[in-house]
Amino acid sequence: MDMRKLVGRNFARLRRKKGFTQERFAEDSGYTQQYVSDLERGLRNPTVVTLYHLANALGVSHVELVMPDEESQREVAKPAKRKAGKK
Repeated sequence: MDMRKLVGRNFARLRRKKGFTQERFAEDSGYTQQYVSDLERGLRNPTVVTLYHLANALGVSHVELVMPDEESQREVAKPAKRKAGKK
């Protein structure tokens, strides 16, 4: 499971649920719209402190940003791919 992608998916879901656009969240939180976009695409690796601040700006617990979602459950359920040539 890629934690950056999980945090990005959770953040995007919660942001939309709260009625924020990326731009509006950026204006209200002090983060740039580019940072928010990169975060949601799993391109950012936020620190624990940043997760805390992002969650506070959304009005949610920081734990909600790292909670496994349905997609991560499917990722865990998939069998690991074997590399060619190894038995």
